[in-house]
Amino acid sequence: MHEPDDGYYVAFSGGKDSCIILDLVQRAGVKYDAHYNVTTVDPKELVQFIYQYHKHDVIFEKPEMPMWQLCGNKGIMPTRIARFCCAVYKEKGGNGRSIKVTGVRRAESVKRSKRNMLEPCNKHKKTQFLHPIIDWSTDDVWEYIKKYNVPYCKLYDQGWKRIGCVGCPLASVKQRRWELDQYPAIEKMWKKGCQAIIDKQKSTGKDYKFKTVDEFYEWWLSGQPLPEDDNLTNIFGIMTNESIT
Repeated sequence: MHEPDDGYYVAFSGGKDSCIILDLVQRAGVKYDAHYNVTTVDPKELVQFIYQYHKHDVIFEKPEMPMWQLCGNKGIMPTRIARFCCAVYKEKGGNGRSIKVTGVRRAESVKRSKRNMLEPCNKHKKTQFLHPIIDWSTDDVWEYIKKYNVPYCKLYDQGWKRIGCVGCPLASVKQRRWELDQYPAIEKMWKKGCQAIIDKQKSTGKDYKFKTVDEFYEWWLSGQPLPEDDNLTNIFGIMTNESIT
């Protein structure tokens, strides 16, 4: 009854919630197109899962540049405050479409507990978000997956509770360290981003605090307070342009 003329844009991450969303729209028989935004720092098992089970019903959206290069261009590493990576890799997908379907659930976080099933997009007036399973608990999610034999990434069976970008600054320090220990190639990419930032600082004649990439990387990973130095703020993720956070 409510299917938009351009169909539903399904934001598919490969996580358990988005697997259910994709299954629901397929069972509903509505017009849709599903998209997976490649971040270049997702676990290899997640990418392999999506390719194995959804290469024919999910569109892989490749980024213009890898994460390390994006960090270098921005001149900062992503933090809880400056989450430009989400804006570049994930949030702009489906802009201009009538309805974007996601697997957002209130039980996921305090911030998401205030979300509504149908919401307007703050940046695009003609776009609305639809979160069909917003009231589902984690137990509800797994019950559905088991009842309908919905394929899911094997990382959940290995103890992962949520799957996303490895080293995401929104995760705890302990979780980030654990994840990056599992994926040294991704850790290397984050360090490459640190180096790109330092190189950019040098090229513009600006000072920087850290003598080595490892020192910079360790500060970024540790979640320690920002140094009190106005001349160094760009390298620590304090930005005046809120449009890219």
